[in-house]
Amino acid sequence: MKLFREIKKWFENQENLFYLFLIILIVPNIVLCFTEPMPPVAKTCNVLLPFSVYYIVMSRSRNCGKTFWILFPFLFFGAFQIVLLYLFGQSIIAVDMFLNLVTTNSSEALELLDNLIPAIVIVVLLYIPALILAAVSVIRKRKLPEPFIHRERRRARIAIIIGVLSLGTAYLFDSRYELKSDLYPANVCYNIALAFQRTAQTQNYAETSKDFTYQAKAVHSGEDREVYVMVIGETSRAANWSLYGYNRETNPKLSKIEGLTAFCHVLTESNTTHKSVPMLMSPISAHDFNSIYQQKGVITAFKEAGYRTAFFSNQRYNHSFIDFFGKEADTYDFIKEDAGDANYNPSDDELLKLVAAELAQNASKQFIVLHTYGSHFNYRERYPSDNAYFLPDFPVDAKVKYKDNLVNAYDNSIRYTDDFLARLIEMLQEQNVDAAMLYTSDHGEDIFDDNRRLFLHASPVPSYYQIHVPFLVWMSDGYRRNYPVLLRNAEANKQKNISSSASFFQTMLELGGVETPYRNDSLSVTSALYSEKPGVYLNDHNEARSLDDIGMRKEDFEMLQKKGIIYW
Repeated sequence: MKLFREIKKWFENQENLFYLFLIILIVPNIVLCFTEPMPPVAKTCNVLLPFSVYYIVMSRSRNCGKTFWILFPFLFFGAFQIVLLYLFGQSIIAVDMFLNLVTTNSSEALELLDNLIPAIVIVVLLYIPALILAAVSVIRKRKLPEPFIHRERRRARIAIIIGVLSLGTAYLFDSRYELKSDLYPANVCYNIALAFQRTAQTQNYAETSKDFTYQAKAVHSGEDREVYVMVIGETSRAANWSLYGYNRETNPKLSKIEGLTAFCHVLTESNTTHKSVPMLMSPISAHDFNSIYQQKGVITAFKEAGYRTAFFSNQRYNHSFIDFFGKEADTYDFIKEDAGDANYNPSDDELLKLVAAELAQNASKQFIVLHTYGSHFNYRERYPSDNAYFLPDFPVDAKVKYKDNLVNAYDNSIRYTDDFLARLIEMLQEQNVDAAMLYTSDHGEDIFDDNRRLFLHASPVPSYYQIHVPFLVWMSDGYRRNYPVLLRNAEANKQKNISSSASFFQTMLELGGVETPYRNDSLSVTSALYSEKPGVYLNDHNEARSLDDIGMRKEDFEMLQKKGIIYW
């Protein structure tokens, strides 16, 4: 009982709360010192300068609880930051993190919620009691002594001078240091502003893109029926495809299909769906991503060239460019939206039914785009129970101790993708027409692959496993007879280094015989003009950065080297 009274007395002391609140405010900065690959001068600045600013603000009022509540936005950022670090292991809250809140559907978020419980518990224990203490201080109008507040103001002024000096030192000794990127929480505030700006630009897309045209035309013979299918996979990493040397048989059907070319050294320029898929569906790449607000997608190019177009998705609306580009089609269907049930979880098989109905239209020129749900977590829900080949595939909780089960479930989802693509190819072959299929995945996935224990994707700093993706081109018998040079070119290029983000759209145009000023055959993997270019990644500020300039770790570069991928 005495101990309880002593603890109560300590927390009622406003001077103790003043220091406690300061410590809680600076916790994320201290944690970032251990997670971020920054020089010591930058880490020092990342603690001293924010601490001095918090110190100045806290010393302006005699009611520390009131000031603590005024700083609530920074407490929210701190909570978000801790959850992010728990999930990905490093990096500050990115623009894409905020955009993911509005482009990720609720069912995806709920699938991950259970796996964030430890981080949520930490956040609750750290911030909720402090906020309650601050509220009590405000309600009871408790005040800090005048001598104390005057003394702390003097100390805060000294601290701010030291903080500013640490900022100057960071700029002096770290050539890469940027306040907008490296100083927490200034970087978060900057990213919020960017997120609002991009959201406004996205909402105005219909107006800014309305006059865009590809000036496209068809160059193939108008006499032969043609069918082209672009398949965009989800969360499928090349490391788990037996077509690329994986030691498990995850591609038993595709490995036996004639006319299929698998490209080995393919990297995506983004590990987030809301950026990667729009790049795959348009001429946009990391080098000019911001021009996306003025341009339309590949479906418009084929429509202008006289094709009947269709877009079928096994994902929900994301209120962004995937929706915009998909709705350019003559017919489109987001099948998860059809049922009006947030828990509706159809398999990708449902897409094949839509393809069959579209092929039955028997149009002379057809172009179909499919957006699958592929291998998105929760992996166990991506394939039927009777398709479980690798066992056990339960449980699939996001914990290191279940890694083997997670990999089994993930590999089963890859086998399901193998079966899905094989059946799609069979459907196209049965049409007995000139047909081609192009497949890649938007990004890959981490599954506790090394000592970093990374899991999922969309981390602010990508890993090798998130950016090395499969890339396939299939050509029908008739297509190979009519355009044998494209098959020869594909075979000649399959060991070259390729950006899926830059080459997917361009390859689709060449396969479909669509001419436009936006076509660039030096990026098409079926062209003799294809040329390798340095690998880049689209960072959070929509800048194209080299892979050795985005914070990737040595483990990632070792894997790239092991796979024979040159990134310059």
